[in-house]
Amino acid sequence: MAAEVLSQAGVRVDLYDAMPSVGRKFLLAGVGGMNITHSEAYSAFVSRYAERSDEIDRLLTPFNADALCQWIHGLGIETFVGSSGRVFPTDMKAAPLLRAWLKRLRDAGVVIHTRHRWLGWNVDGALRIANLEGEQAIKADAVVLALGGGSWARLGSDGAWMPWLAEAGVELKALQPANCGFDVAAWSEVLKAKFAGAPLKNIALSVDGQPPRLGECVLTATGLEGSLVYALSAQIRERINQSGSATVMLDLLPGKAVDKLQSALAKPRGSRSMAKHLHSQVGLDGVKAALLREQTNAATFADPALLARAIKALPITLVQTRPLDEAISSAGGVTFEAVDKHLMLTSKPGVFCAGEMLDWEAPTGGYLLTACFASGRVAGLGALEWLQS
Repeated sequence: MAAEVLSQAGVRVDLYDAMPSVGRKFLLAGVGGMNITHSEAYSAFVSRYAERSDEIDRLLTPFNADALCQWIHGLGIETFVGSSGRVFPTDMKAAPLLRAWLKRLRDAGVVIHTRHRWLGWNVDGALRIANLEGEQAIKADAVVLALGGGSWARLGSDGAWMPWLAEAGVELKALQPANCGFDVAAWSEVLKAKFAGAPLKNIALSVDGQPPRLGECVLTATGLEGSLVYALSAQIRERINQSGSATVMLDLLPGKAVDKLQSALAKPRGSRSMAKHLHSQVGLDGVKAALLREQTNAATFADPALLARAIKALPITLVQTRPLDEAISSAGGVTFEAVDKHLMLTSKPGVFCAGEMLDWEAPTGGYLLTACFASGRVAGLGALEWLQS
């Protein structure tokens, strides 16, 4: 986005990418359907950026979700709104969009250098760029860094830039997993053997006493992951950071009231097993029943009132995030306090930052990509103003 803004203004742009081809993580985001943005009302949209919503609002105001869709249409790619409100290209793929975009950049004179990795600055301020032939020093009138966060390092975003910016006096926050799974202390061998990888569908999850959120997740060999967990990952991670663990409450049957469950469970089960009684009376079986058994004791199973309450609020204690490299995205990086309104580093005039290397996070649903696009545009416009001044 920065390269597009600058090249359209007649600036000569060289774009350096560490990987063998451009946009590897962008293409990964399109696996299973390219969710480019979201159609919800702007006030709700910007609230998804939580404590950084004010900063992201300044980026999105001139280039919001509607503007992004119009920009995509300008590349010859049509979009549609899914039932969840998420916005996708009509063919659901990232590759055609990226191809059309790269053609437009090249037609505008942008020179793209792949397998060129930035290694920081020389003592004279030149950029150190390593390639297959060695290392070269690049002098530029303005620089936009869009180096990614710390997840999916094999696609280029490995966080190696953090110490170089720290040495330059840039205020940073440690990179942490976002939109990630979490581990419990340990599941039983029985639960792991039978149900690792099983989806927990039509459930609700809450943390810190907040209203429960509906959705689904997956029971893994080490804990929980999936869309519902990702949506709450920032709160869960921060609770773990503060207290060493986070206890989430799982509602296994959100469509049924606790008193109705208690009445159904109190009915005589005769010679039927408890597993069959749970299935016949309240429709609870499979991984949900196994998890209920895992997290409760015999006394709870013997008391319909206690069992009903456990079904509606089953505590799961999470003790750590999954590794950063497994996360969909990352939190941390260059703080907004370290950049001006144009995303220029106050300690390195003429150097701008964009994308996931800035310290913000958002849930999946198109919010991550939209803010990356918008921040690239702001950084490009900032670099243009810097050059003109």
